[in-house]
Formats: sequence, structure tokens, C-alpha cells
Amino acid sequence: MAHIEFIDQTLRDGQQSLWGMRMRAGMALPACPLIDRTGYRVVDCTGSSIFEVLIKYCRENPWEGLDRMIAAMPRSRVRAGMRSNACVTFAITPDAVMDLWVRRLCAHGIRSFWIYDVLFNIDKMHRLARVAKEAGAEVAGAINFSSSPVHTDEYYGARAAELSASPDVDTLLIYDTAGCLRPERVGSLVAQVRANGRGKPIELHSHNVTGLSTWTYLEAIRHGVTILHTAARPLANGPSMPSTEIMLRNIALDGHTHGIDEALLGQVSAHFEAIARTYGLRVGVPNEFDLSAYAHQIPGGMTGTLRNQLAQHGMADRLDDVLDETAVVRKELGYPGMMTPFSQLVGVSAVMNIVTGKRWSVIPDEVIQYALGYYGTTVAPVEPHVMERIEAAPRYREIKASPPENPSLEEVRRRNGNVADDDELLLRAVVPIHDIEAMRAAGPLRLDFPTLSSPEADFARELMRIANSRYVQVASAELSVELSR
Repeated sequence: MAHIEFIDQTLRDGQQSLWGMRMRAGMALPACPLIDRTGYRVVDCTGSSIFEVLIKYCRENPWEGLDRMIAAMPRSRVRAGMRSNACVTFAITPDAVMDLWVRRLCAHGIRSFWIYDVLFNIDKMHRLARVAKEAGAEVAGAINFSSSPVHTDEYYGARAAELSASPDVDTLLIYDTAGCLRPERVGSLVAQVRANGRGKPIELHSHNVTGLSTWTYLEAIRHGVTILHTAARPLANGPSMPSTEIMLRNIALDGHTHGIDEALLGQVSAHFEAIARTYGLRVGVPNEFDLSAYAHQIPGGMTGTLRNQLAQHGMADRLDDVLDETAVVRKELGYPGMMTPFSQLVGVSAVMNIVTGKRWSVIPDEVIQYALGYYGTTVAPVEPHVMERIEAAPRYREIKASPPENPSLEEVRRRNGNVADDDELLLRAVVPIHDIEAMRAAGPLRLDFPTLSSPEADFARELMRIANSRYVQVASAELSVELSR
């Protein structure tokens, strides 16, 4: 029997996977005091990609929203996540800016970080861990799981040894974003991580893409994992993690204990279900088992992006072809782990190969940067025939001659108008200034997100879903509804 601790992912990866990071602070705040009292080891809350989406698409100040949520959870250790060498998407961010991100997040109340690097630039991960520890935060060093001929248990054991060598890394986090860690593999993987992890606790984060992550979690517990990542049921399952509710039931049936106040879970789930219903957001449901997920390893939330890209070219029926092509592209590029930025890099290349009908006729700049080692050393070499196409690309010589800069913080500040406020500087490092200005022009942080539930509201929502016209009017003796876009 083991005592299992939980890290709540409702506010961060649950909404990232299901709502595309569109959870506004006002949507979360009514549930934050409940989450705060539930008994989680850590509450994961934010990351720089969420900052980008909130600014660009929600026109919301992420610093202000973060402050409100942290203030509403005074008992909780709140976590942020970051890639070791970048803030958002494909960009490579100067070390000085990454260090400042850690320090400013700590200044706003973050007391836990998970730090990852798909290509395991261990020196950068250790440096950020040291900065976090100096600012009073704990650190989870992420071991990003991927399945391939080169991603062996021994490979991950070696990474665990390197990560755990730093006294600033407190826990080791096995992070399975594609949900491809099978129950039968988890025992040998965890054994290698434990054998090389210097006794540090192990966390497990697995997206329930194939519906097997709950089973994987139980197997992991049997092999010594004591910290699980879950989310409230409306923001769990599908491309997200298993629900807290089902894992509490499962570990109890397996004879394990926990410190979660189950009475509060229903209230949290009811709140987010009402938010989803009112504002047309997705509620997580378990996926059917699909064996192809273990081949392409596309993170669940990314499938919709690929479908949209194909639809723009009138090729929405080619999704299965793109998923098959993704597996081939990943192999040709040396099996990069399917997590930001490489899942997008592989997926976009696969789409272009299908859309153009001529493989590798279009080489994105980021593929060139990857092949040149700008993101780090590839796990396996790029296949020779693909490397030849990359080296023949029109932009190859220019990109090779201009490796990413690593300017000092003073130089970064100068390039951004000598802005004195570090929070503002970091926003400018994430998004263009015109998006920041548009965010501020949108007005103060919106806190009121009423949840409507009535037959009339449900009728209006259904009209909004199915109507294609810019104006719709429906009238009867009992009800009149007008909708316009």
C-alpha cells in the first residue's frame, strides 16, 4: 500500500488540451478556493504559451489573472512550466530572458516549476532549476517520454541520472504528452528512472489519448511512482489526463491512500461543466482505443489543428494520410519527441508533404534549424536523403550562417525600447507589441462569467452552434431569440 499525492492539472494542461488555453481568469476564480482546499500536492497553473494565447486571442492581461488566481489559493503550492530554451512555439529564447521568466513568476507567487527539454539540453535545465531554487521554488525535472527504437529504458535511465545530479531538481517527472506509455512498458521504464534517480520522488503525467493512462497510472504506482497528474472530470480524458475522480476510486480499490477531500471535487467539476456548457467549450470524454496513436504519437489536442490545416486546402478527408505521414516524417527526422516544438514541426511537415503531393518539396525554417542542431543534439541522425533535401533548401545557407543569438538582458531590454518594467519586458518577449496594445485597449480584466442553465439558454446555444447565417431570428408565443455575428 502506498500514499499517493496528486498534482491538479485542471487550470493548466486540462484546459490547454481541451480548451486551447482559452480559460480566462474569471472562469477559474470561483473554483480556485475549492481547489485550494482539496489537498493537492501542487496546483499547476500557467506557462508562457498560456500567456501568449491570453494576450493574442482573449485580450487578457496574464499577469493580472495569475495574481488573482494565486491570491485565491493561499494554501497551495502553485506551479508553472517552461521549456529550457524557449518561451513559445518554435522560437529560441535567450538564456537571460528564460532566467528572468523564472524570477518574475516567483515574484508573483509561483513556488513550483516543471522544466522540460525534448532534446534534453541538461545544462540549460540545470541552470533554470538553480534560478528557481534561488528564488524559493521547487523543481520537477521532466523526462519527456516518447516511443521509438532509440527511446529505450536505458536512454531514459541515463537522462534521469543527468537530471537528478543537480541538487536543485527535487522530483523527476515522466511526461507522456502523446499517451503512448503503455501499461506493460511502465514497469521497466520506472525501474530505470528509480535506479538512476538518486532516490528523488517520481511524478507521472500521461494524456489519456488511448484510454489506457488510468491503467498505466496504477501500474506505475506498483513500481514506486507516488505522484500523479490529474484534472477535474470536465477537463480530463480525451487529449487530457485521467480524471482525479476515477483515479481516487481506482487507487482506493487497489488499497492505496490519499489526502484529497473528495467532497470538493463535485463542486469543482460542476463549475467547469457549467462554464463549458455556457461558453461553448469542450468537455473531455474518453477516447476509443486507436492503435495508430502509438505510431504517429501526435498529442491529442493537436489533431484538431491538423484537421483545420487540411480543411483550408480542401483536403479535410486526408487526415488519416497525414497521421500516417507523420510517423514517417518523425522517423526521417531522427525520432524527435512529439512535444512542443517538435510535434508541431513534424506535423506541419507531414501536412505539407500531403498537400503538395511531393515529399520534402517545402522545408520550413524550423526544420532547417532542427537539422543544424540549434534546438539541441538530435536523438538519432536525420536520414541522409532528407538531410540532402534540407541542405538544398533555398534558406539553408542563410540560416546556417545566422545561428540563434544569446544576448544579455541589457541588450534585450535595449531592443525592446529600454522598458524598465520586467513584467512588460517579458510580455514583449512573448508577443508583438501591437497585441499587447490591443489587450490593454480591451479594458480591465473580466471577472464576471455567469453560467446560464435553462431550456431557453440551451436552445440559444444550439442555434449558435448550427446557424451559418450572420443573422438569425426565431419567434414563438413563448420565446423570441435574435442572434447576430
